[in-house]
Amino acid sequence: MTKESHPFLIILLAAVIAITPLAVDMYLPAMPDIARDLDSHIGSVQQSLSIFLAAYGMGMLLFGPLADSLGRRPLAIFGLTGFTLCSITLASVDNINHFLFLRALQAFCGAAATVVVPGLVRHLYQEHTAKGMSYLSMIMMLAPLLAPSIGSAILWISEWHSIFVVLAMYGALILALVWKWLPEIGKPINDQPKAAGNFFSGYKIVFSNPLARPLIASMMFGSFSFFCFITAVSFIYINYFGVSEQAFSILFGINVICLIVANFINSRLVTHLGSLRMLRAGLALALASALLLCVFNYLGFTIWFSVFTIAPLMAGLTLISTNTDALVLMKFPYNSGTATAVMGTLRFGSGAFAGPLLAYFYTGTAMPFSLLMLSGVIGVIACQLWFAYNNKKLAGKNSVE
Repeated sequence: MTKESHPFLIILLAAVIAITPLAVDMYLPAMPDIARDLDSHIGSVQQSLSIFLAAYGMGMLLFGPLADSLGRRPLAIFGLTGFTLCSITLASVDNINHFLFLRALQAFCGAAATVVVPGLVRHLYQEHTAKGMSYLSMIMMLAPLLAPSIGSAILWISEWHSIFVVLAMYGALILALVWKWLPEIGKPINDQPKAAGNFFSGYKIVFSNPLARPLIASMMFGSFSFFCFITAVSFIYINYFGVSEQAFSILFGINVICLIVANFINSRLVTHLGSLRMLRAGLALALASALLLCVFNYLGFTIWFSVFTIAPLMAGLTLISTNTDALVLMKFPYNSGTATAVMGTLRFGSGAFAGPLLAYFYTGTAMPFSLLMLSGVIGVIACQLWFAYNNKKLAGKNSVE
C-alpha cells in the first residue's frame, strides 16, 4: 500500500464506517411517525436504538477475530451486502416486531463491515494511528452531521419508509466501491507465530493486558455519555424544548461540527503531545461541560445554554474516544481485529444501557439526561486513575527487574 493511496482509502474506510451513524441518526426525526404508522408506543421505537446498538456489539464480538483470521475484505463485502438487504426489507415493514428484528439484523451485518476499519487504519498509519483515526473520524462525522437533515428532508417530501430506501442505496454504492477498490491489507493473524491459537486466544491477549483494561473501560464510560445524548436528543430538543424537526437537524449539526473540529485539532496536535495528553485534555473539557449542563438544566435555563454546553461536551467525548482507540490498537499489532471487536462490543453494549436508564429515570425534564452524561464522564476519570496506578505499578516492577 503506497503512501499516495492513503487519502482515497481513508475516505473509503470512512464511508464504510459511516453506515452506522447513518443508520442510527437518519431515522431519529421519524421516530414519532414510525410509532404512529406501526401502531406502537414511542418507547418501543426508541428501544430500537438500544436493540441496534446491542446487536452491533454482538456482531463486533463475533466478526473481530474472524477479521484477524480470515481477512478483512471478505467480511467487509459480506457485511455491506447484508446491511443493504436489511435496509431494503425495512423499507416495506409494517409491524413493530419485524421492524425491531430487522434493525437488529441490519446492525449485526453492519458490524462485519465496520470491524475491519480500525485495523486497516493502524496498518496504514503505524505509530501515527491516532492521527489516522482523527482523519477517519473527521471525514466520517459528515454522516451524523448530514443524517438528521437528510431524514428530515425525506420526511418533508415522502414518508419514513423512504429513509431505509436511501440507506439501501448508500449501502449498495459503498459495496460496489469496496468490491473494486478495497485491497486485503496484511496477512491473516494466524500467520504470526506469537498470535496463533483458537478463536478466543485473541480475547485472552487483549484482556490480560493491564494497561489496556482501564483504557477500554474509559472508552465504555465515554461511549455511555455519548449514547445518552444520541438516545435522548430528539426528546430533549423536539419534545422538551419544542423545536421543529428542521431546527432539530440544525441544532444536532452544531454538535457534530464540534466533533469534526475536535478531530481536526487532535490530528494536528497528537503527534506532538501524544494520545494520552489529548485524551486527558478532552476529559477536562468534558467534565467542565457536563457540570455546567447539569447546573443550567437544574436552573431551567433556555435551550441555548444546553446547546452550547453540549457542543464542547461532545468535543471532549470525541477526544476521549479517538485517543483511547488509538492507544488500545497500538498495543495489539497482531490482534487489531479482536481489539476492535472488544472496543466495539463494549462501546455499543454500554450505549445500549442508555435507553433503559433514561426511561427508568424519566421525569419529563432534561435533568436525567444531564446527570447520566455526567456520570459517564466521572466513570472515565475513575478509569484514568486506574490506568495511572497500573502504569506506575508496571514502571516500578520494570525498574526492580
